[in-house]
Amino acid sequence: MARFKYEGRDRKKIRSGVVVAASRRDAVERLRDEGIKVIDIREVQATALQKDIVIGNPVKRDQFIMFLRQFSTLMRAGVTIVDAVRILSKQVDSKPLRKTLVEVDEELRKGNTLSDSLAKYPKIFEPLTINLVRAGEMSGNIDESLDRLATHYDKAYQTRQKVISAMTYPAVVGLLAIGVVIFLLSSIVPMFVDMFASFGGELPWITQFVMTASDFVIGYWYILVLIVVLIIAMYWLMRKSEAGNMFLDKVVLRVPIFGNIMKKSALARLTRTLSSLFSSSVPILQAMTMTEKVVGNAVMSKVLLSARDSLERGGSLTEPMKNHWAFPPLIPHMISIGEQTGSLDHMLEKVAEFYEKEVEQETDRLKALIEPLMIVFLALLVGTIVLAIMMPMFGMFENIDNM
Repeated sequence: MARFKYEGRDRKKIRSGVVVAASRRDAVERLRDEGIKVIDIREVQATALQKDIVIGNPVKRDQFIMFLRQFSTLMRAGVTIVDAVRILSKQVDSKPLRKTLVEVDEELRKGNTLSDSLAKYPKIFEPLTINLVRAGEMSGNIDESLDRLATHYDKAYQTRQKVISAMTYPAVVGLLAIGVVIFLLSSIVPMFVDMFASFGGELPWITQFVMTASDFVIGYWYILVLIVVLIIAMYWLMRKSEAGNMFLDKVVLRVPIFGNIMKKSALARLTRTLSSLFSSSVPILQAMTMTEKVVGNAVMSKVLLSARDSLERGGSLTEPMKNHWAFPPLIPHMISIGEQTGSLDHMLEKVAEFYEKEVEQETDRLKALIEPLMIVFLALLVGTIVLAIMMPMFGMFENIDNM
């Protein structure tokens, strides 16, 4: 996107400013749409502070889903692709997506196909989107492909939000508990240390333990910070290596309670993606390759790679899945039925719906169970420190009464 400094006139006065557009012609048209007649316009270079800094996908998933729904609706209403992209470039909420659609419009006007135009912006349009759009172009049903994409991303988004919601509460309470404990050990407990020393006699073991922990937090706090930094660095390095990534994803799937939710979420994403690709007539080997990249778990990606290799050798798609602990018997069984009946996409969609429902139910149960457990955990943690402070004080009061 380029920046253009302009001077123009509307019905009331002379106006000037800067407009961002893909080309000079597009900038003039944008200003004309705003009721500004351009007198002079020229391109200017953006400064370092004016340039967009983007990490990851700059478009929020819910905004992207809404864009696909609107695009599909316009196509079904008989609007041409070029006009649909032009309309959406002016009304979508996401600024990065709006800028990208302006450039996609320029590509379309040069004679490029929609899929090829979208492929030039991989940070926003994933391979799944591009391939389904390409399949829709070949079949003449782009509106159906766009609607199928919207449904796919919407289901995946809802499932992911359920998992995030289930994980957020224990994470927040855990961080709160750590913060409260550090505050008590570093600020409150030291206030009683001198008083306990003046009592004489032996302190209860729980008080001695808390005082030792307090001394460590105050005197060696940097060690705790170093441990946290090392853990984060080790996690990052393991994620960067193939073996480390495989190990972490295997651990994630085997963690009690949470691992089962993560596994079902990944299986729902896997089957939903395969179903969307198969229903759009994407070749099975290509579909397997794409799903392997988006499933989000190295363990399952490796099984899909084995299944694809099995197909290339003329073997069975389900054989690697049958022999792997991460895949329950339901999936290879349903795939086998789908292959025999010629309705593999429909069977995979049913499996995806089943696991999406399972994730929803398990996350709801987990949230209902974990809330009181975390409250009890926090109460026990803080209560232990309070008890360690109060026990010597009770002993002091008893001594005073006996005097």
